[in-house]
Parts: sequence; structure tokens; C-alpha cells
Amino acid sequence: MAQDLAASLQALLRAGDTLWWGQATAEPLTLTRAVVQHRHALAQGGRLRVFVGIGNSDTLRPEQADAIDFFGYIAAGAHRDLAKAGVLDALPSHYSHLPGLIRAGVLPADVVLLQVSPPDAQGRYSLGLVHEYLTAALEKARVVIGEVNPDIPWTHGSVHLQADDFALLVDAEHPPIEAERAEPGAVDQAIARHIAAHVQDGATLQVGIGKLPEAVLSALHGRRDLGLHTGAAGDGVVALAEAGVLTNARKGRDAGVSIAGILMGSGRLRRWAHGNPALALRGTDYTHDPEVLASLNQLVAINAAIEVDLTGQVNAEVAGGVYVGGVGGAVDFLRGAARSKGGLPIVALPSTAKSATRIVAQLSGPVSTPRCDAGLVVTEHGVADLRGQPLSRRVQRMLDIAAPAHRAELERQAHELLRRCGAAFG
Repeated sequence: MAQDLAASLQALLRAGDTLWWGQATAEPLTLTRAVVQHRHALAQGGRLRVFVGIGNSDTLRPEQADAIDFFGYIAAGAHRDLAKAGVLDALPSHYSHLPGLIRAGVLPADVVLLQVSPPDAQGRYSLGLVHEYLTAALEKARVVIGEVNPDIPWTHGSVHLQADDFALLVDAEHPPIEAERAEPGAVDQAIARHIAAHVQDGATLQVGIGKLPEAVLSALHGRRDLGLHTGAAGDGVVALAEAGVLTNARKGRDAGVSIAGILMGSGRLRRWAHGNPALALRGTDYTHDPEVLASLNQLVAINAAIEVDLTGQVNAEVAGGVYVGGVGGAVDFLRGAARSKGGLPIVALPSTAKSATRIVAQLSGPVSTPRCDAGLVVTEHGVADLRGQPLSRRVQRMLDIAAPAHRAELERQAHELLRRCGAAFG
């Protein structure tokens, strides 16, 4: 089958094509591995271009840059190796801007590779685990290729495809990728408790994936009528839904339905999602739309950071001189939460990493979120509410949530920082 697939791909792809596929758990492994294995033949003496997101597989490797140009909005997971090797061209774009850039042709989308569910009784193939920016790419693509995987759930969403929408359909040779799950540690749980104390009944949640979001969701089992409107959803939402906590009854729109852009979890999440009318996937132009976010009830947006400075500026992109994160949707959701009635824009992070402070006087990377968008900054040591606070009070509140061992040095640096800013510090 491998040679037949390679020949079929070679008939459909052209030199210079830009390829898009689902990130993380939504990667169509049969197709993507065929592309990288036969990249020289598929590029036909030229080069291919691939847009990358989070990497949960080992498909893409730096040595493949001999025929592929990699660019993307984030260098997370396995794709960090591409950034370290200097072969990933980072796209510093708000996540909400991606669909418009695709539709305008600024970001070309010639070929889309999809992992899809088997068709339903009406012959409709579901995009399964992902909508995100792929819905916009589908509108522009010259070629759409689908990989049908029987373990991919049929999910409700804004886009479903028929057989004649595909230039090629193949059977999956690999099971779906599962997001690795690590147990939250004591620091994660402490941060989660601080956040949970601010989440009221009826709130709408935006959370990511990983140890800290899972800890936050676990800390909310005593709440009632929570809603979900998020970019990525993991296994933790299943437990909330099965406990009767996640009802979406009071979220202000999409009543009774959880909204997500991508599902990143295990078989438990896939089984819960299959045919579930209480879940719908949407494209980025809906999940991250500022008007949609502002209309949600008590939107609690919880986003991560690499480091935050004493005035509230956030670096979510670069650590140790290497691009390891991305602008992503943080600013979209933080601004949306700030406009939502009763909403909370939250940035959460441990106060240290390998004994180095992550609350800093000066960022070591770019400003991913400006201080004017800062809301609540949370570490295991507490909550710094920066909303409406002048620089001097921001600095003091950030010092209070820094690791105690670093506070004296940070306070010393704060005087110089505020002097440069023209502000006083008592």
C-alpha cells in the first residue's frame, strides 16, 4: 500500500505546495508519514512547505528540511526540535487572525490532509478531533486528502464532508495519537486551588491541556452549571461532564453545548465525544472571535506563560533563547474574558523553574501579552490582581506571588525598573 499511496500523492501534489494538517492528536499519521518519507519525489525537484502546530508525534524531524520548509504558530512538543535546529520559521500571530490570513491568501493552503471518522448514515465524514484553522484551509485548498480512522469519533461541528469532497481517501494504518497525561504535582494543585477559589457557579471556562489545566478542572467539582468554550479540550472535561458539573446551562450562548476547537486526550475523551450532542467543534474564527467571547457569561480564561515581569508583561514564546511556545490564543481569550460580564483573564505559572524565578524584572524573550491586557497572575504563592493597578502596585503584588527566595533580589531590581518607567516605588 505504501507505494500505491506514494504514487497517488505524487499525482496530486506539486512543487511549491503548502500543506496543512491537524496538530497534536489530530495528525493523520498515515498521510503525514508518507509525505515525509517520499518528500523528494513529492516535491518534484522543488520544495514543499508545511504549517505546523503542536507536535505529539515524531513525524517531523530537522533533517527533512532538505526538501520541506517548516513554518508555524508554535514550537511545542516534538516540534521544539525543529526550532532548536533552526529550521522552523515562527509565525508570531494571534490565533484569531489565522483564518483571515488563510482566506486572504496571505497564508497559502494548497493541500489539506485530514484524519476523519467513518461516515454516518447520511454519508457525512466528521473532522473528528479538530476544526480550528483547518476549516478556513478547506475553503482554499486545491486538494483535500482524507485518512479514515475507525477509532476517530464522529463529532458534531460546523463542517462535515462527503466522499466527493476528497481527492483521495485512504484507510488509516495507525491508531489515533493520544495526548500524554502527567499527574499534577503539588505546585500545580496549589495554583489550581487559587484559581478555583475565583470561579463561581455558572462560569464559562477556557482551559488548555496539560497538568495545570487538569488540576484546575479537578478542583471545580463542587461547582454547578459550568460551561466550556475553549481552544483545546482534554480528558478533564469528561469527568466534569459526567459529574453533572459541566452543563453549559448558563453560558450565554450555545446553551447545553460545550465548544472546542480541538480534542487532545485519550480514548476516554474520544468515546465521550462520539455522537455527543452536548459537544460541538468549531473553527478558530468562532472559538477565538472577540464578539463571541465577550458575549459569554463569566468567561474564565486560564492561560500559561514562560515568564511574567513585575509589571504584567508575559513571555509565552521563548525560553533559553529557543522558540518553544507561541503567541497563540492567549491574548484573544484574555481580552475576551476582560469584556465578558463577570469574566476573569488569568495567566498561571509556577513561580520557579529549576530554581530560577519565572517572575522577573525583565523578560528574556518577546512580549507575547502586553501589560495592558494583564488581569490576574497566579502562582502557587497566591493571586496578583493587576486590573486597574498603576505600576508601583503591580510590582508589589507581583513580588508577593514570587518565590520567597527571589523576592529580595526582585525588589532591588524593581527600583531600577520603575525608575526607567518614570514611576515611584515606596
